[in-house]
Amino acid sequence: MEIINQNSVVREDRNVLVIAHLSQYLDYITGFGGLIVPLVLWLSLKEKVIGMDEHGKSIINFQLSLILYVIIGIPGILLFGLGIILLVLTGILSLVMPVVNAVRASNGEAPSYFGTIRFIS
Repeated sequence: MEIINQNSVVREDRNVLVIAHLSQYLDYITGFGGLIVPLVLWLSLKEKVIGMDEHGKSIINFQLSLILYVIIGIPGILLFGLGIILLVLTGILSLVMPVVNAVRASNGEAPSYFGTIRFIS
């Protein structure tokens, strides 16, 4: 479906939303692509694809939250090993949540990332 809005075409493209969610796995390949690629997709397509603004903000908030959890978890290892628990939970979240939200995006539902701090609203 296309909506013409002030000389720009807004389209519904769920495949781009799914790719944005799954691009977070680039962290495991490159080490840094899981934040940069969704950020570029969000900034370039937020006004052209329906739902990209909401999904992009959720992805960026989730990635920033994961970075913060790792930064807190590493020195937390010295505090009775509690940082190890935080790092394990962060790893599980970073593996599971992008797939869950990619499926939600393909079904046309809103994203929902567990444990996300809202940096961008």
